[in-house]
Amino acid sequence: MTDRFALVPASYVYLLRDGEAGTEVLLQQRGPVPYMPGHWAAAAAGHVEPGETAYDAARREAVEELGITDLALEFAFTMQRSQFGPAVEERVDFFFTARSWTGEPRVVEEHKADGLGWFGVDALPEPMVPHEAHAIAHLFSGERYLTFGWPASPARG
Repeated sequence: MTDRFALVPASYVYLLRDGEAGTEVLLQQRGPVPYMPGHWAAAAAGHVEPGETAYDAARREAVEELGITDLALEFAFTMQRSQFGPAVEERVDFFFTARSWTGEPRVVEEHKADGLGWFGVDALPEPMVPHEAHAIAHLFSGERYLTFGWPASPARG
């Protein structure tokens, strides 16, 4: 047995489009799932599987969750996150955006999602998954590394 924690990688895809009031993002409302049911989150996201790159995971999740292909993925940033207190695991999340793809996004995994919606990046629905609200708030900041879940400090984003 080791006393080290697990580092869990995940990929997130934010589909973007131009709306009347500015940039809009496609979000999924989480269904009856263990983690934050009813909260709004990236329309496509999930763990990076063994032997898979973060880019490959993003493309796979877009097919599995939205039924779309040929995403023109752009890397946005990486977020390292943890929980306050003793760490059991930490996460490293890779965030991507896409403004073009093939197919019409739809809920593919109906047992995991209650719906999809386009929202202004400055007018997100409630409740949002907290670290994703943080991510969207920094989507156009140009920062390449963010943190979430640690006490604020000048050395951390």
